[in-house]
Amino acid sequence: MALALRVACRGHWGRWPQERRRLVRLCSTSRLPGSDSGQKSNYSTQEQPKMSAPKPMDTTPPQIKRNVAAEITSVGKVIYEAGWDEKKAKGSQPKTGTTSDTSTRTESTPGDDSPDKKNKDKDREPQKSKREQMRDDMQDYIFARYFNYVKNYDKVLEKNFPKAMQLYRAFFDGVKDFFADMKRFLKVARIANDSPQGIRALNRQELELYMQMPRDMMKVAPALIGCSLPMVGYAFFPLVFYYPRTFLTTHFWTPEQRIEFPSYFMKRRLQCNKSVLRCLQAKLKSVAGHHKHAEFECILGQLGSGTHPTPEALIAVKDIFAEGPYSLLGMSRRHIKCLVKMHGLPNSLFKRHRLHEHAFLVHYMDLAITREGGVHNLSLPALRYSCYLRGLNPDNLNAEQMIEWLRNWVKVSTLIQGEHITLFLHLPILLGYNHPNNWKTIYCNKDS
Repeated sequence: MALALRVACRGHWGRWPQERRRLVRLCSTSRLPGSDSGQKSNYSTQEQPKMSAPKPMDTTPPQIKRNVAAEITSVGKVIYEAGWDEKKAKGSQPKTGTTSDTSTRTESTPGDDSPDKKNKDKDREPQKSKREQMRDDMQDYIFARYFNYVKNYDKVLEKNFPKAMQLYRAFFDGVKDFFADMKRFLKVARIANDSPQGIRALNRQELELYMQMPRDMMKVAPALIGCSLPMVGYAFFPLVFYYPRTFLTTHFWTPEQRIEFPSYFMKRRLQCNKSVLRCLQAKLKSVAGHHKHAEFECILGQLGSGTHPTPEALIAVKDIFAEGPYSLLGMSRRHIKCLVKMHGLPNSLFKRHRLHEHAFLVHYMDLAITREGGVHNLSLPALRYSCYLRGLNPDNLNAEQMIEWLRNWVKVSTLIQGEHITLFLHLPILLGYNHPNNWKTIYCNKDS
């Protein structure tokens, strides 16, 4: 094609405007697919922008430009693989004589993942020396042994330090149980705050958690904070387990401790019963003008003689606790302090508020027990905890004895109003002062 252009330009240079159509026809004919020279095709493609001839319809296949790009890409690839060696690039440059070679180059795109290409790439990868291979094997061996050691580290410690690992497992399990109860407490608190009925919308178990969990959180907070501190935790951790009754809650106690520690706390609570009874007897003369004075004096006489009044008799004298020296605001500081200890509440500045809150929560538990079918529907652990919370030692008591005592309690609790809250606070004395199990706990148990 280049030779034809050169001859045409020399012979007919003066007649260029007249021979324009003939040259355009000659160029278009040289670009047909049947052309046998790839070099001339490339040259005609480069000269096309210089001639402003219109492009004929459906005469130029769109494969020509892609072939040019493929040829440039393939040449550049060969040069890159040869390491920019000019002689090697020239020797390895493919010929572009036939259209079949051009179409083959067009089909081989950079994303082609043929097996031959993968094998060639694998062959071109540098082979590792024996020294590098040994180093890699050694690193793999060391890391594998290290990870296996870390994974089985608890077994190594359990074999060498069995007591320490036992304490560690107890603490770890206790933390899991504690945070599980804390999540439940947050959910229950949200229900109590969002519900129109308030805490009345909670069932018995939710009310028990709602009352007990804040105390457990305050009790175990120093232990969790101290054990999490760097360096200090190593010394604080053994101290916490040396005094589990002081620093830990039931979540961290062993099964033996869950039986022993409540008995210890129950004995401390029952030792305050006598002081509370003395406070009631000391204020009896100050209510001599009340119309229920004689009946209440008879009730205190029954307690002094070793018996208990009936629930009906207690309900009959409930008005004497609504005002005067037996009301929550009228009781002396010593009387309030003894009541706080008798109910096992934490000592604080706002003792009257603590007693008021405790009385209402236990009262709502009694209402929930009534809604859920009565005392006889409670399980044995629930019966034991209910008796323990209300001031009766459940040790060595069968289910019938606990049910009978709780029925008397619930009967009085559900028939009094909020103004008779101090009668509710004195029910552990009025219903359980002379109970044989409580007397045995105070005077026959020598364990401290």
